[in-house]
Amino acid sequence: MELYLILKVVWWLLLGVLLMGLAIMVGMDMGVGTILRWVGRTDSERRVALNIIGPHWDGNQVWFILGGGAIFAAWPIIYATAFSGLYVVMLLLLWSMIVRPLGFEYRSKLQSPAWRNAWDWTLFVSGFVPMLVFGAAIGNALLGFPFHFEWNLMSFYTGSFIALFNPFAILCGLLSVALSVYMGCAMLMIRGDGALYARAKDLLGKSALAALVLFTLGGLWMPFVEGYHIVQSPDPAIAQTALQQEVGRARGDWLNNFLAQPVLWLIPALAYVGLWLGRQSALRDRSQLAWWLGAVSWIGVIGTVGAAMFPFMMPSTTEPSVSLTVWNASSSERTLLWMLGFTVVFMPLILWYTSWAFWVMRGKVSAAHVEADDHAY
Repeated sequence: MELYLILKVVWWLLLGVLLMGLAIMVGMDMGVGTILRWVGRTDSERRVALNIIGPHWDGNQVWFILGGGAIFAAWPIIYATAFSGLYVVMLLLLWSMIVRPLGFEYRSKLQSPAWRNAWDWTLFVSGFVPMLVFGAAIGNALLGFPFHFEWNLMSFYTGSFIALFNPFAILCGLLSVALSVYMGCAMLMIRGDGALYARAKDLLGKSALAALVLFTLGGLWMPFVEGYHIVQSPDPAIAQTALQQEVGRARGDWLNNFLAQPVLWLIPALAYVGLWLGRQSALRDRSQLAWWLGAVSWIGVIGTVGAAMFPFMMPSTTEPSVSLTVWNASSSERTLLWMLGFTVVFMPLILWYTSWAFWVMRGKVSAAHVEADDHAY
């Protein structure tokens, strides 16, 4: 098998890993922000919740940077097309995340309840909106984006901001929010206690059920969604552009890979198993196991989308034959090879450091500890 073909597939898999890492780690922190006002009924309880993720939330943002960087380097034409066409959405995501560190750093600077209440709402917005946009983006990827290319590969996006928040995309966005709330609740159970622990436990069970329902509705919707299939294209092992293929569309096309390879059905099964067993683990106060099972469910959800769409990455509704795929949107062989070398070195370091940080800063966080620490959030 050609090296270039292997590198394309490897980087498609690595992009999936980065998206999963982003969803699990960043989603956990944003889940806490989303539910902060519900699980924390007093200022002290909210401070405890913030300090539970306080040592990790900014480090977890590395996954977000890695995901964007990987798309920029490994799939430059996707980066250019998506970021120029979805500019307003990117700004919405950016601004919602910019106010996030402000909420952490400024909230406890003043004793005023009105001041702290305002920053609590900021943390809610900066937790809810990015996860809604993340899920909606995946939903729109399944539906396709309205763009086309000129002869010189200059892209033109013909869609609107409002159209991106269609019913299917909103469903996917709410699924993303439900999973992030699940992960946030699991983290609060691991490091919290008392009333905070009890409310997080209750909400984890509800978010798991909501995610199960939303994921099932999305699956039932799939046979009615117009998917994509390649009719004719160059050899996947050679360099190519989006102007050298023919692509067709038909309802139910996103199920073709599962029908051709039934073993792929194990991927969505991971989501169901993770959510159900995670909920049962939380009910039995096995919070760490519940967290890991929540991570498994995220892997199942994102893996299901990847398995359904392969080899498509950014399909076009305007002109299906210029859809961007793993084969025609990749960087050069040399670029992918150099990037793989750096990834082999630095990815284990990131995983090691993240694990070490969580191990060192383990243990319960109490209200007394937060109030006695002048540097606490």
